[in-house]
Amino acid sequence: MAKGHLLSEEDVRVLDAEGLDRIWVAELELGEVGEDYAASVIAGEVGCGSLEIRLVAGGRANLVTTENCCVLVDDMLLRQVNQTGCLAVATSPNFAFAAAWQRVATVKTTPFAVPQQEMEAMRSFLRERGPLLQGRPIRHPVVAVLYCDPLQGERARQLFEGIMRTRLDRDGTGVTFVLTAPEEEGALARALEHLLRHKPTIVLIASTTAPAGPSDAVGRAMERIGCKIERFLAPVEPGNLLLLAYAGDVAVLSAPGCFRSPKSNVVDLLLPPLLARYRVTAAEVASLGHGGLLQ
Repeated sequence: MAKGHLLSEEDVRVLDAEGLDRIWVAELELGEVGEDYAASVIAGEVGCGSLEIRLVAGGRANLVTTENCCVLVDDMLLRQVNQTGCLAVATSPNFAFAAAWQRVATVKTTPFAVPQQEMEAMRSFLRERGPLLQGRPIRHPVVAVLYCDPLQGERARQLFEGIMRTRLDRDGTGVTFVLTAPEEEGALARALEHLLRHKPTIVLIASTTAPAGPSDAVGRAMERIGCKIERFLAPVEPGNLLLLAYAGDVAVLSAPGCFRSPKSNVVDLLLPPLLARYRVTAAEVASLGHGGLLQ
C-alpha cells in the first residue's frame, strides 16, 4: 500500500490476515484536502495546449503531451510557484521538443494533506498569471531549405543534406522544398522569394561560409525581399553566428557551420518553437546564454 493510500474495509481485513493489529495513519484536519486532490487541482492550472493530466499515487500529477509539441515555459512564473513551499513543479526545458505521450511536467504537493486555503490561493494565482507551461503542437510543418555556396549551391547540398535530414528527424519532420543557389545577393533573393511562395513554416539557409552578419550576401538577400531581421548573434556555442529573420509569419534562419555536424547547436534549440509556429523574439534568443554552452 503506497503512501497516501485510502484504507478500505478490505484493506483492514488483509492487514489483519497478515497479523498486523496496529498501523499508523494520517487523518485530514478541518481545512485540509488530500494530496492527490490538491495535485490534480493545481495541475489543471499549470499547463495548457496539447496536454493531459495523469495522476500518480503520493500527491503527484504528471502532464503529458497528446501529440508532438514544443514545450514553452514561463521561467519566472515557475520560479515564483516553486517558492511557495506547498508544492513543487518540475518541467522540461523551455523550447524543448516533446514527442506524443511524453511527460513534460510533474506537480508534487506536500505529503498527505495540503491546507485548502493554500491550494485555492495557488489556483487563483495561476488563473491570474498562468499557465506557466504550454504544449504548443507541431502539426504538419512545411520546411524549406536553401543550400548555398560561393561557387555552386549544389556543393552545399551534397555536404549538408544527410545531416539536415538527421536533424529534422529528431523533431519528427522532414524537408518539403529544396533549392540551391550561389552565394550572391540577387540569386539568393530570387531563391528565397520562390520558396516563400509555397508558404513554408520555416526556411533554413544552409551556407558553406560564415557570414559577417546582416551585411553579408545572405543578410542582404533577406532584407532585399522584405524580411525583418530579428536577431544576429546568439549566446550559444556552437551557433554564435545565428541570423534570424521573419518574412511575415515565416521564420528565415541562417546558422553557418551548424549544418556540418549532427551535434547539438543553436539550430536544435530553435527548431521546435519555430516548427510550432511560435515567433521567437530577439530577447528570447538573448536568454539562451544560460545553458548555451552546449557539449
